[in-house]
Amino acid sequence: MTAYILRRLALMVPTLFGILLVNFFIIQMAPGGPVEQIVAQLTGLAGDVAGRVSGRVGQEATPAQPPQPGTTAGSVYRGAEGLDPEFIKDLRAQFGFDRPIHERFFKMCRDFLRFDLGRSYYRNESVARLIVEKLPVSVSLGVWSTLCIYLVSIPLGIRKAVRDGSRFDAWTSVLVVAGNAVPGFLFGIVLVILFAGGRYWQLFPLRGLVSDHWATLSPLGKVLDYAWHMVLPVTTMSIGGFAGLAMLTKNSFLDQIRQQYVLTAYAKGCSERRVLYGHVFRNAMLIVIAGFPSTLILTLFTGSVLVEVIFSLDGLGLLGFEAAMKRDYPVMMGTLYIFELLTLLLGLLNDILYTVVDPRIDFERR
Repeated sequence: MTAYILRRLALMVPTLFGILLVNFFIIQMAPGGPVEQIVAQLTGLAGDVAGRVSGRVGQEATPAQPPQPGTTAGSVYRGAEGLDPEFIKDLRAQFGFDRPIHERFFKMCRDFLRFDLGRSYYRNESVARLIVEKLPVSVSLGVWSTLCIYLVSIPLGIRKAVRDGSRFDAWTSVLVVAGNAVPGFLFGIVLVILFAGGRYWQLFPLRGLVSDHWATLSPLGKVLDYAWHMVLPVTTMSIGGFAGLAMLTKNSFLDQIRQQYVLTAYAKGCSERRVLYGHVFRNAMLIVIAGFPSTLILTLFTGSVLVEVIFSLDGLGLLGFEAAMKRDYPVMMGTLYIFELLTLLLGLLNDILYTVVDPRIDFERR
């Protein structure tokens, strides 16, 4: 297994390189870059939509000549009329756009190897620091939502398989499919209206990961306060994940229950609990485990943007969305790099879990 793990780790390098290469050139070629947004803001074409210029841009742009009436930029930027060409040139240099695109790409790759993710254009902060600041929120949502989905869906799927065709199977199927059909953000809004003081009961907080006085609480109080804040966001993110995993678990168990070894175990006098959890569980869980990394990644990064907005949680989802809207290239590429690296590592963890659950699987012989 050690040789297989080393091979997988080695393959991550060209995989990451290819992903970064494609995304870098797509992002760079997209219109509405940071220079264009600042030009639009300065010429009054975009107003507040273009965003605020960070302290870094403002400070570095100070030495440049101010826009002179009647001059034109002489550049490819729309709306640059009336701005000094030297100002546009200095602005491009501040963002590094005065160098060829391939030089910028390879410099970014060298920096990423040292986990130097650069600095945000608009926040004037290190991208790594921003990710570290936002990561606890996204990790909290992703991990607890994934655990909640698995802890509910697996026992429910097993029960549905054992009682296949019964009334329990029918009405639970209706519930999980209905839950899957309702968009998560809509369910979150309903929870806010009902339980977060929107209109009825003020049972749970609506803002933040912890209370303002969290630091003054006892250790037990901190845990309870954190759990109190997590109830509504985790419920919102978990509700849509029950259906798929529950039905996957049910179908996997049904397939195994019909196998000959199960009939043999019953014929030997084994109890239903021993047959299900001692024999069937290990074989049926292979396909369920295969979906664990994708479920975690989905809830950790891609499924939390609207939830973070609804519950005022400042996490990676909201950070990535704002970076895409403002064309904050270092933040976009930095979060993409961390996201893909975690995805590849979780994929490797998935294979290791395969061998733990079923020792008969040997990836080194393949």
